[in-house]
Amino acid sequence: MSDMASAVLTEFRLEGKLCDVVIKVDDFEFSAHKIILCACSPYFCTLFTGAWGTSDKQLYTIPGVSPEMMNLIINYAYTRSVPVTEDNVVEVLAAAEQLLVPGIVQACCFFLENQLCPENCIGIWKLVDFYHCPELKHKVFLYILYHFEDIACVSQELLELSVQQLATIIENDHLNVKQENTVFEVVLRWIDHLPDQRRDHISVLLPKVRLGLMTPAYLHNTVIDSDVVMNNIECIPIVTEAVTTHNYSGANALSKFQYRNLLTCPRLPSDILLVTGGKDISKAATQLEAYDAKADCWVTVNTEISRAHHGAAVLNNFVYLIGGCSQERYLNTVQRIDLITCSWHEVASMNSCRCYVSVAVQNGCIYAMGGLNGETFFNTVECYKPETDRWTMMAPMCAKRCGAGAAALNGKVYICGGFNGSRNLSSAECYNPETNMWTMITPMLTFRSGLRVVVYRDHIYAVGGTATRTHHLRSVEAYNPRTNRWRPMPSMNNTRTYFGIGVVNDQLFVVGGHNGSTTMLDVECYNADTCIWYSASNIALPRSGLSCCVLQGLHSVAEKLFPRATLMPPNEEEVLA
Repeated sequence: MSDMASAVLTEFRLEGKLCDVVIKVDDFEFSAHKIILCACSPYFCTLFTGAWGTSDKQLYTIPGVSPEMMNLIINYAYTRSVPVTEDNVVEVLAAAEQLLVPGIVQACCFFLENQLCPENCIGIWKLVDFYHCPELKHKVFLYILYHFEDIACVSQELLELSVQQLATIIENDHLNVKQENTVFEVVLRWIDHLPDQRRDHISVLLPKVRLGLMTPAYLHNTVIDSDVVMNNIECIPIVTEAVTTHNYSGANALSKFQYRNLLTCPRLPSDILLVTGGKDISKAATQLEAYDAKADCWVTVNTEISRAHHGAAVLNNFVYLIGGCSQERYLNTVQRIDLITCSWHEVASMNSCRCYVSVAVQNGCIYAMGGLNGETFFNTVECYKPETDRWTMMAPMCAKRCGAGAAALNGKVYICGGFNGSRNLSSAECYNPETNMWTMITPMLTFRSGLRVVVYRDHIYAVGGTATRTHHLRSVEAYNPRTNRWRPMPSMNNTRTYFGIGVVNDQLFVVGGHNGSTTMLDVECYNADTCIWYSASNIALPRSGLSCCVLQGLHSVAEKLFPRATLMPPNEEEVLA
């Protein structure tokens, strides 16, 4: 219905012209047109044409809805707009459900989804379950799983869940927690909220907690020392099994049954570190590798994609591989990968071939900066918008940069270091998309090319690279945009250049690269809380010139890449192997 037609019909309704029905609610009467009401709701269609309705009947009394809500629904039928607010959304949703107005139900769902936060998500989950909004209920449930640690800190609604609802949340493989201790402590808080009524529910909830993922110290000093646990006889075999698992949890023993036992099965990763491209000496890598930080394991994904010294970016749940080189050819092509369907295809090519390109995502756009086409070192910048599938030239950088590192933070794009055709650079600059202008910032403490740059804890980290042709770096420095200053950070265990980098589970991971003498498959991660670099599981193939990106909240991808076996208890031979 056009805006003009809507205005005319609304005017007719308000003036009572050509109206053929009166809806009565309490002592209020609303004149309307049957055909308009039928168009927005099957309830009205059935009411006016069913066995209790006749073509000449004009007055219908409708119970169970307030005059305010009926006025809102009738107005929606004519205008297709509804004023949903925080104060009225529950009443509007209830009325729309009763009178079968799907457009208003959808408007309420959109409103509730936009209002989601750790403080209210539990209440919204229960609300949309009561009013049967399955699609939104699923989205809210995934939100709860992904933000569980934040919810545990701030939500009072969490304590009002039923035992079945809490069990549904904490048993889910997608529950996003850094430590299983958090889950156990939530269970204790929930029980302590109404101890007399809930104490016996510990036997239902404790098997949902992955006790085998806790440290032996926490298991013994906190779980076993808990009166709630040890005073429930049904919990004794659960704790005993967890202790047994720890006693026989050598690498060879645990690996055989950890995925078959709920107590030890790692939860699925909420964030996935994806490795793309690269090469080992002359052999190009065509497989993707994906990392599950919770299980510290890599899986490979077979593709025919071959490129190195490219950029990788995640936008709208797609992975974009940008530029680089393949078999000594410099590329301007861009490939988009859909890991949900395991398919890929080419999208619009850049205006220039760019090897050693730097990329960053900001405000729904991909920026490709600098690089080399085999002859020219670029300071030019291109911007890709997926909705138009076009690359547009933007303001050039202040310096030519090849093999630089880039990242986006607080609405701006930062690029650091690189090689300008004659020397490595320590300079860095910042791009403001709103003004389309680049501004020089304080130079890094070290000249770096082949470095990697990432945002970690609201700082820009510049990692590794080469200071000169023969001087490979393991040093790290961090830039604070608020002070415009760099400061040195703990160095990596290994020198690296042209490696991959990403932040997963609040830890900074570096993957592969070249150490000055050989291509690497080593992986290490940095924890800012301990200020220490740790070794992690190696990738399958040595790679240099690779790229990394992080996939967030793609539950179906996590299930596909890291399948969990059917859970069953281990047998004695497996435990003692």
